[in-house]
Amino acid sequence: MNPLFDNRRPAIVAESRQQAAGLYAARETREWQTMDAAHHLHPFSDMGALNQAGSRVITRAQGVYLWDSDGNKIIDGMAGLWCVNVGYGRTDLAEIAYRQMLELPYYNTFFKTTHPPVIELSQLLSEVAPEGFEHFFYCNSGSEGNDTTLRIVHQYWRAKGQPDKKYVISRRNGYHGSTIAGATLGGMGYMHEQMPAQVPYIVHINQPYWYAEGGEQTLEEFGLARARELEAKILELGADKVAAFIGEPFQGAGGVIFPPANYWPEIERICRKYDILLCADEVIGGFGRTGEWFAHQHFGFTPDTMTLAKGLTSGYVPMGAVALKRHVADVLIAAGDFNHGLTYSGHPVAAAIAIANIKLLRDEGIIERVKTDTGPYFQQALREALADSPLVGGVDGAGLVAGIQLTSDKASRGRFENAWEIGTLCRDFCFKNNLIMRATADRMLLSPPLVINRSEIDELVEKAARCIGLTARELGKA
Repeated sequence: MNPLFDNRRPAIVAESRQQAAGLYAARETREWQTMDAAHHLHPFSDMGALNQAGSRVITRAQGVYLWDSDGNKIIDGMAGLWCVNVGYGRTDLAEIAYRQMLELPYYNTFFKTTHPPVIELSQLLSEVAPEGFEHFFYCNSGSEGNDTTLRIVHQYWRAKGQPDKKYVISRRNGYHGSTIAGATLGGMGYMHEQMPAQVPYIVHINQPYWYAEGGEQTLEEFGLARARELEAKILELGADKVAAFIGEPFQGAGGVIFPPANYWPEIERICRKYDILLCADEVIGGFGRTGEWFAHQHFGFTPDTMTLAKGLTSGYVPMGAVALKRHVADVLIAAGDFNHGLTYSGHPVAAAIAIANIKLLRDEGIIERVKTDTGPYFQQALREALADSPLVGGVDGAGLVAGIQLTSDKASRGRFENAWEIGTLCRDFCFKNNLIMRATADRMLLSPPLVINRSEIDELVEKAARCIGLTARELGKA
């Protein structure tokens, strides 16, 4: 019997759920923490300090909530790591994974081979993506997607007979992943310091972070000035040497920094003027975060490539992709071999989950609800709750993503000299009050699951305001 149509499937899935509850031996939190410290190296962590304090052990999740091994119920203001767009515990996604694992758990897309899930996913992506995005290359993460984008960019210009177009321009304090290439693109010094070498032909311009770097300029003046740094860099290098500009529509890990409204249209104008590719890193912004399917639509520009991940599968399994406009794909297709790929490119289980996830976002009206209801409600509620805080200089965001700027002086847009310590202090209050809110220096970040409802938004905002208030009192600013 074909397991995709097995009438016994609901009973099997129900039994699997019961068995899952006993997947691991019953242990006390301290025992888990001891085992974790003995064998597990965490990303972006001071392992000595973490092992001494003990990791928080998350054991289950549902909707917008997590539970830890001590039974604490935690509201997830970060959708995992910007990714669980449809919320936790979607049995329909689990059932799709189960069915696909029985039908075809794995096969590669090398050697003139394909399979139905990756074909159907590519067709579906071409339907939800903006006009002209018709071809997709698959990988496992946003980091790998940006590595892939670099290869595509260089292959594109070689195929067009312009192999000297090698420079890729990105921004300081952007984030494009933690592979060698992704970290080089990202322009974050603390990541560069760990690498003995970086990918050549990558250069950086300044970020469009008005609050910290705008000085006496208006938002509009600053937006144009920062965009025109791209033109100055192109002229410095030589337009015949520049291949592409890459940027996140809004900076995610850099602090949810939203550029001035005139920034991206000017960036696009400059890219078209000098014939360089415009690459959008949509790893965080894609699949509904701003209330549009893709964040570049919110900011009013049209890229030539998009890097996708996170919301592609809502984090249920790893998957990334690079989307190409027709004119880029046509050149690659005509160029012959594209010598790049990964064992799990277009993995059938990941592709099946991605299809189901995208259909949930579309058919349940989740993204439309973010745009017209929960997104505006969240933005207004957050701004109203924090308006009188002496510690908050402003809130940036759209849809269900926000960056909260902490300030030492609201009148002068003052910054804390110990910005990372301030953010960590606030984040620690969040931990103690069962809220996941991320800190990037003196900016606090929120990006909850897109399925969050108004009452859950009220809870999220109330806890965020309370933790910022506790931080202010600790600093003597209340």
